[in-house]
Amino acid sequence: TTMSFTINCPICGPRNAYEFGFGGEDKGPRPDEEGLSPGGWCDYTHMNQCIAGVAREWWVHRSGCGVWFTTSRDTTRNLEVHVEAMEKGPNPSWEQE
Repeated sequence: TTMSFTINCPICGPRNAYEFGFGGEDKGPRPDEEGLSPGGWCDYTHMNQCIAGVAREWWVHRSGCGVWFTTSRDTTRNLEVHVEAMEKGPNPSWEQE
């Protein structure tokens, strides 16, 4: 089987990317909801940078240990650059999938 690319799970080690779910760009902390306009929330949730180069991203090891983590991936070469384990991801309810 041809692998699309490899992602290094901080718990399980290098695995086929098909085992993971993409959680989106790492946009930093969620904005404070007090005084947040609908347009501001829309910008936070839907407007992505779509970087051609190294981008910080959230991934979940869906077919493995279930851990959420961030990684830096070079989107032009589809290669992982750096991984950090996290206890909770951008949407912990996805862990139930």
